[in-house]
Order: sequence, then C-alpha cells, then structure tokens
Amino acid sequence: MKVFVFSGNWRTLAITCFDLLVVVLAWLAAFALRFNGDIPSAYEAQMLSGGALLLAGELLVFRFCGLYRGLWRFASLPDLVRILRAAGISAVMIAVAAVLLGVQPSLPREVWLVYPVLLVLGMSGGRLTLRLYRERRELGEVARMGTPVFVIGTDRNAAHLIQQLRHSREWRIVGLLSATGAEVRNRELLGVRVLGPYHEIAHWARALDVHDTIIIDGRINGQIRRHIADLCLQANIRMFAPPPMSEVLSRAAVAASLRRLQLEDLLGREAVKIDSSRIGEMIAGRVVMVTGAGGSIGSELCRQIASFGPARIIAFELNEFALYTLREEFAEHFPAANLTAIAGDVKDAVRVAEVLERFAPSVLFHAAAYKHVPLMEESNAWQAVRNNALGTLVVAEAALRCEVERFVLVSTDKAVNPTNVMGASKRLAELLCQYLHGARTARQKTRFEVVRFGNVLGSAGSVVPKFLRQIERGGPVTVTHPEITRFFMVTHEAVQLVMQAATMGEGGEIFVLDMGEPVRVQDLARDMIRLSGHTEDEIPIVFSGLRPGEKLYEEVLADSEKTLPTYHEKLRIARTPLPEGFDLTELRRWLQVGQARGDDEVRRDLRRWVAEYQPYNPPRPALVQAAKPARSAGAGN
Repeated sequence: MKVFVFSGNWRTLAITCFDLLVVVLAWLAAFALRFNGDIPSAYEAQMLSGGALLLAGELLVFRFCGLYRGLWRFASLPDLVRILRAAGISAVMIAVAAVLLGVQPSLPREVWLVYPVLLVLGMSGGRLTLRLYRERRELGEVARMGTPVFVIGTDRNAAHLIQQLRHSREWRIVGLLSATGAEVRNRELLGVRVLGPYHEIAHWARALDVHDTIIIDGRINGQIRRHIADLCLQANIRMFAPPPMSEVLSRAAVAASLRRLQLEDLLGREAVKIDSSRIGEMIAGRVVMVTGAGGSIGSELCRQIASFGPARIIAFELNEFALYTLREEFAEHFPAANLTAIAGDVKDAVRVAEVLERFAPSVLFHAAAYKHVPLMEESNAWQAVRNNALGTLVVAEAALRCEVERFVLVSTDKAVNPTNVMGASKRLAELLCQYLHGARTARQKTRFEVVRFGNVLGSAGSVVPKFLRQIERGGPVTVTHPEITRFFMVTHEAVQLVMQAATMGEGGEIFVLDMGEPVRVQDLARDMIRLSGHTEDEIPIVFSGLRPGEKLYEEVLADSEKTLPTYHEKLRIARTPLPEGFDLTELRRWLQVGQARGDDEVRRDLRRWVAEYQPYNPPRPALVQAAKPARSAGAGN
C-alpha cells in the first residue's frame, strides 16, 4: 500500500524507527506501571506478542495520520495534533483487537489507557527536544555573529526590539542601559542584562569593546538624546534608531531598517496623531490640486494625499525639473496614484483658470511661494510680493469661480508681526484669503483656510542643508546670532497637521500649529556636528550677524490675536479681523502693475497693506567664533 512507501529520505526512516522504538517502550512501560514492575508470567506472553502486532499496526496508523509530512526541526502544533490523532486511533485499535481476538487473560484496562498517554509524551517530547536543540545551537551561532551593540531602553519598545533582533546575524545585543536611572542595574529583560544607567555608556563601551548603540526607549526626550549624543561622541560610539514599531513587519525588517540617529530624533517632538477618517472623507475619490507641488511641502502633500485614494492629484509647479522629479517618483513608488503633472505659474491667470476648469478640483492646497528671507529682501522684494500675494489672489479667485470646496493656504510664522518682505507678503496672502471668504456671494461655497507653521527641517533653502554643506567642507558652520531661535518641524508632521486643519475649517480661520518649544539655532548646529561624528574643535561654529529682515525669534501669534482650541491638541485657531478699509480693488491694481519696483518702494507700500509690518535691517558685524559649551555632567562616566 502507498502508506508504506518511504520517501527514500534517511531522516524520514530515522524518525520512523524512533517512533517505533517509542511504541515498544510505551507498551512495556504501560505494563510495568500497571503491575509496579513485577509483571505476572500470564501477562508476559501477552505483552510480547501484543507488542509485535502493535508495531505493525502503529506503522500503518502513523503513516495514515501523516506524521512524517512535517520536519522535526520545525515541529509545532499541527504535528502535535497529528500525534494525538494517531494515539487516539491506536487506543481504539487496541481495544477492538483485544475483543476480536479474545485475548486471555483480558488486557488490563490501565494498560489500554496509559499506553496512548506515554506514546504521545514520547513522540512529541522527542520532536520538541530536537527542535530546542537545533534552535539553541542556531542561537549560539548567532550569538557569536553580528556587530555587538548596546540598547538604551528598558521599556516595552526595548523588549520588542530584543525579540526581533534575537535571530539577527547583523546585530548582537550585549547589554541594556537604562534611560531612567540605576535602580534596574543587574536586572534582566528577556535574558539581556541591564548594565546600568545610560550615562555609564563610555565605561561599558571600553569594558566590552562596543562601538554602537540603539536608542529606543519611548521615555527619552530630546534633551536626554542630546546628552546621549554628547556621551557617544566622546566615547566614539555610533548611534542608531529603529523605525516605529508599528512599521516593523519582520525580524529582517528591524535589522535592515536600523538607521543612524537623525536630527529630528533630537528635537524630542511627540509623534503627531491625526484623524485619518476625516481626512479620508475629504480626499477619497476626489480631485485634489497642489500648487508648488515640487517643493518640500508641496511634494510631501502629494505623497500623503496619494495614501487616501484621491480620484486624481493635480501637481501644479513652475520649476520643470522639480515637476519631472515628482512625476518620476510617483511612477516608481506610487504607480496606482493618478498624478497629473501641470507646468504653470500661479501668477498666470489664464493658465490657472484653464487647469481649474478642466480638472475641477474639490480641494486645493496652495503651497507655491518664495520663502527665503534674505534672498527676497534684497533685489527681489517685488517678485516676492507678486509671487506670494498676487499668486494667491489669482489662484483663490479662480477657485471661487470654479466652485472649489476648500482652498487651503500654507502660510508661515514669519507672517506674524513681520520684519521682512517675505513674511509681509505671506501676511498679505492671508488677508486676501480672509477677504475673499467674507466677500463670497450666496452661490459661492468655497471655504478659505490658512495654516501657519514654522521652519521645516531639511526643506529646500533652509538652514539644515546649508549646515550639512558647511560640515562636509570641514566648517566653519555659520550661525547668525548666538541667541537666535526658531520653531522646527519635520516635513511629514507639518503636512499631516495641514491636512488635519483642512478638515476642520468652516472658512476664514487661521490655524496655528503647535510648534513645541523653540530651538536655538546654535544648538541645532552643534547637534548636526555631533551627528556627523565631529567635534567643535574640528568643525567650529562662528556667528555672522543677523541678516536683513531676520528676526532674533519667531512668533506664532501676533500680539492682537486670540486663539481658540480645536478637537486636535496640536491645532488652535487664531481669530484675526481684517483691517478696516481693506480695498481689494486698489490692492489688485497695485499687484498687477507689470513694471519692476524698487525694494524700498515695495517696503513702503507693504506697510500700507500690512499695518504690523516693521522692516528691520540690522548692521553686519564681523564673524565671531562661538564659545564651546560646558561639558555635560556625567559625560566622562
């Protein structure tokens, strides 16, 4: 019969022989247990002859139940189920055989009941023992492989990371360091010893010859991360961070996606939580348009919009290369997204109207803007006003005519009490949106909303890429003033909140994002130098003086503004009334003048439209090198 045919594999033959040995031992043990080791002579013949018949019968049962389809090294619950099924059939088979053959003396009931139990224990125990042996051997091999690494953290995230990296051949965890104190010293988490608090990392790095650490504890804030960065730099230790645990799909994913600690990890900002259902209702199945789609904010808007299943994304961009790059990215990473790349200038009323009439978007995110403060302050002031204010007016009025449901202006904290042309031009764009919303007719349903936020880490033209280039050249890193501060966000966080704010507006609001605590730009430069693996002795920081139009600190709200809470803790609403006598007809006439205007003339006229605008042009002092900060307490431990 087919059930007796072996695969020819010697391992299968060996397993079969083992199982038959277990049958014999279980049968003998059942009799020995029944009679306390002193088997009467009347039962010895029954035991021996019955055992011989049992071997043949069990071989048939085992093959029938598929006991040899699984691999011992991966023995698991399905294999146990097969063994239990075989033992049950065996018990029935023995009882039926004893009755049909008229066995005398009668087979003891205890033997009939105990034998299947011993059979299950022997067969499953053998398989489990082999699996444990092989896994322990493999773990031993893995333990001798991989780069030794510390894990800073003793919370649930650290436990999950230990489980995921236990089988990794790339990393070998040699110990944990506590992020909260020394009270857990010498305790263990999933078999890994807690060596001590994190400020002892230099000592343990020397003692165990370890040069890498993974920072994972969810209780570590930006201040502690900066302290850890100091300690690791002094001890020549590389810092890594894992991806969010919600994104980890497998052990291999964790090992492969560990990344060097990045600048945003040192900001200490909590992850933003958004109401995806509301955003989905606004976007899913609809046409969404993004102006300035090739920029840092615009391109990230397109990426996040794509995840909500829009009918089409209209990417409107003046820069040809940026538009081409975005389209290629979508073709590679978002092939299912229906992205239409449109080249055009937001100041071109004919082109803007043509695009809106053709595609009829339901939601329009207006992110196109000139944003570099010093560049727009000198020789480019009129272009900043026309692009930021006139461009907003052109797109907003076209949105009204084409019955766009929501128009969202992406603004900036530099529009609050502006001291530069860029900030004043963005404030003027805000006023235009507020005016158009209030001046709508009963038939016009477009809701105009404004969202303000601060600097975005790594965006084009921002301070981070500049610092990176200076560090790559060997320094110095130039900071304008020792006390200059800025609010910083990461791009995906800012865009998430822009989209969340868009779902809330009834029209006319200015949404203000919770930017957290302001960051000294000097500290930002130091963090970047540390993360690059250098010291300030190698890459010095120098102060170059405030530039034209540059504030010492940014504000999120103007003095006269009041804020109202929303259901989202990171978003508040600023209520700012339009200034009395705001005349759109006259403003339009001023903006549409084609000839160039001088910078001083632009600054003078801007003060007429933006009352809080106070131009600032500081003197330019000589470069001064920054003093090195005092060494952190505990850094030498």
